[in-house]
Amino acid sequence: MSQRFFVENSIDGDLTQLEGAEALHFLHVMRGKVGSVIVLFDGSNQEFTARVTETHRKSVDLDVLEARTVDRESTREVSLGVALPKGDHARWLVEKLTDLGVRRLLPLRTERGFVPPVDAALTKLRRAIIEASKQCGRNKLMEIAQPVDWQDFVSESGDSNGLARFVAHPDFSDSGSKAANAAPFAGEERLLFAVGPEGGLTEEEIALAESHGWKTIHLGSRILRIETAAITLAAWAALE
Repeated sequence: MSQRFFVENSIDGDLTQLEGAEALHFLHVMRGKVGSVIVLFDGSNQEFTARVTETHRKSVDLDVLEARTVDRESTREVSLGVALPKGDHARWLVEKLTDLGVRRLLPLRTERGFVPPVDAALTKLRRAIIEASKQCGRNKLMEIAQPVDWQDFVSESGDSNGLARFVAHPDFSDSGSKAANAAPFAGEERLLFAVGPEGGLTEEEIALAESHGWKTIHLGSRILRIETAAITLAAWAALE
């Protein structure tokens, strides 16, 4: 089990506290006690060694023993705009994108997509990001933005500051697309991907993206699930 715990408020000083789900996890799942030494992170790219000094019904008091900067972020900045799948598929996708070092996830509203998550669902997805970060060792949380319309997403993303933009779009031609996809991210430090819904992006949506400077990228001759396409792109960018 993970001995890492997330603290909502920035840790600044010698004292801090676990609250909410993290405190309950320590008390009831980990069976933690006074004197336990654990690792904390607060999203600032630092880790903290801390000792439990007192436990309460829904909170845990700690002395901070050591602070250290531990950067486990990917050197390449990757963001994804995704027409999220429903329910557990969205949670699973969020967990894997966190593992792969994605910096930012933007839920998309598209013509054929499901209704994007409401605030309550986004809160659950943010909780999934915390749990995945605890497991994989990230000290910065992947950001999940408010849902955005496709038109605004492709037109407002821009290409400033070296942002390279790719939209996943299948290619069913006989010639395939391997050559076109050879090392497509070479030299790119900032990447923004777009993945459409189960029914795919419409030709009008693809044309709109291309008119704003997006490039299409093909992931083979098979139709991939939303989460498969998104994870493939994230892994490709992380490993290229």
